[in-house]
Amino acid sequence: MLWDIDLTLVDARGFGPRWYRQALAAVTGRALENMPDTAGRTELAITTDVLENHGVPADETTIAAMFTALTSAVAETRDELAERGSARPGAAQVLKALSLEPGFEQTLVTGNLAEVAFHKLESFDLHHHVDFEIGGFGADSVHRHDLIADSVAKAADRRGAMISPDSVVVVGDTPHDVAGALSFGAIAVGVATGHSTETQLHAAGAHAVLPDLADTDAVLTALS
Repeated sequence: MLWDIDLTLVDARGFGPRWYRQALAAVTGRALENMPDTAGRTELAITTDVLENHGVPADETTIAAMFTALTSAVAETRDELAERGSARPGAAQVLKALSLEPGFEQTLVTGNLAEVAFHKLESFDLHHHVDFEIGGFGADSVHRHDLIADSVAKAADRRGAMISPDSVVVVGDTPHDVAGALSFGAIAVGVATGHSTETQLHAAGAHAVLPDLADTDAVLTALS
């Protein structure tokens, strides 16, 4: 079970541009003038766009520095994030319920950096039932399906056995999440808790679409 984070499990709207503003200033001395679309995209893709849009070459060294600065910016605002952000309704209950279901192993496929993912989930006490060691994170590729493949490879290596793509379930709130799952051959479950509607998630090809995570029984039925 691979979970997206932003607007699927947590709501941290408003913080992203602030973190990027701080990171860009710290690394390049430049002010953030515009922020690219972030929905369903990876940190590598977003950081590359931010740098190039501000006339800075997106080389490996600068991107690495941006990642370090972003992680620091998030860590510095943890208390405010916990106060102003929120867990999505039902997220904690679903994560706990799935941890008790035989055959489910929960991790993440997220555009966030691994450290940022941990900060976001721990801020809302959602980190207990998620295995961060086998997650797919946004520093590694601009393509979400690569993150899914990376996560599944980690899990297979731990098990010492291949994992069939159709036994993998990806849950996310954007068509990008759905497309990544379908590209890998996984089951795509859309959750209309972000900016995309149920209709848009169905049109993207999701195998199942939920309005939210509030009804634990309904979520468990869909994911099973």
